[in-house]
Amino acid sequence: MNIHEYQGKEILRKYGVSVPNGKVAFTVDEAVEAAKELGTAVTVVKAQIHAGGRGKAGGVKVAKNLDEVRTYAEEILGKTLVTHQTGPEGKEVKRLLIEEGCDIKKEYYVGLVVDRATDRVVLMASEEGGTEIEEVAERTPEKIFKEVVDPLVGLTGFQARRIAFNINIPNELVGKAAKFMISLYNAFVDNDCSIAEINPLVVTGDGNVLALDAKLNFDDNALFKHKDILEYRDLDEEDPKEIEASKYDLSYIALDGNIGCMVNGAGLAMSTMDIIKYYGGEPANFLDVGGGATAEKVTEAFKIILSDEAVKGIFVNIFGGIMKCDVIASGVVEAVKQVGLEVPLVVRLEGTNVNRGKEILNESGLNITAADSMADGAQKIVELVK
Repeated sequence: MNIHEYQGKEILRKYGVSVPNGKVAFTVDEAVEAAKELGTAVTVVKAQIHAGGRGKAGGVKVAKNLDEVRTYAEEILGKTLVTHQTGPEGKEVKRLLIEEGCDIKKEYYVGLVVDRATDRVVLMASEEGGTEIEEVAERTPEKIFKEVVDPLVGLTGFQARRIAFNINIPNELVGKAAKFMISLYNAFVDNDCSIAEINPLVVTGDGNVLALDAKLNFDDNALFKHKDILEYRDLDEEDPKEIEASKYDLSYIALDGNIGCMVNGAGLAMSTMDIIKYYGGEPANFLDVGGGATAEKVTEAFKIILSDEAVKGIFVNIFGGIMKCDVIASGVVEAVKQVGLEVPLVVRLEGTNVNRGKEILNESGLNITAADSMADGAQKIVELVK
């Protein structure tokens, strides 16, 4: 789960991570009032969306007086920002962070991620702050420094200081920077984050070390332990189809293609998307109905697929183990009856109760194309969509 920058800074502030003072605003008047309360000579007006690259897209402005705050707030609120992370459709800005300006002396990058290669949290840092870390990795990988954290010990002081020295934090501020990184690590672990990214971390003219920006992502599987963080969820920033799928514990991710997929099991779902691509098609989604889906769950999954106007055909690919083929078949029939079906449908069933499943489909009177294998089904749906 993603949250906004201002929400991330609220969490970090509780752990002693230094962040600039700021207030969230949902209207132009609230933005001006927030700037008045901050009372600083320079105020930053920042769009709040779940995507990076806001500055390049015109979503971050520096105001030198209240009139400029009003002008920038009017300009940004309601604007659709298109960045490298939003895709061409962009995201509409519905809230702003009004934040005090600061005297930036130098920018750095600091981030924490879960590294699958080591199965541990890794602290990464670079003196190339304010730049996408992917660009730094590609152009100057030698400028990225890493510390693998022992989960039994946590991020140690000497590791944090070594990172600070490596990225050329001024000697007199190494202690502050190390304390910053340890506090960031504690926030990361305590809240079951998957990513904590500070870009940029800045050293200011008056000798402070601040998180000028903050991106926190959380492990969805751990959110049941963090009801307070779940309250930060902004449904306006999420795909409506994905929100609907989460209500039924369906694993759904919208894609850009036109062939809807309904599969049981994440591995089979990935393979199904691959084989559709192999035969020249484009999957419209990843959808795993899980191993113990009911007919109702399958019906809802089918409705979600059909709610995507880009879908021109559907491929149902089920290998029945725990999941029974007759349950899938019943769900498909019920969904088609409720929603109606105006696009080609190819179904491949194999495994538990497969014969009964095929009987249910055949007796339904629906226009369903049967497939003998995954490859056969992929070829058929690609041809039917074309």
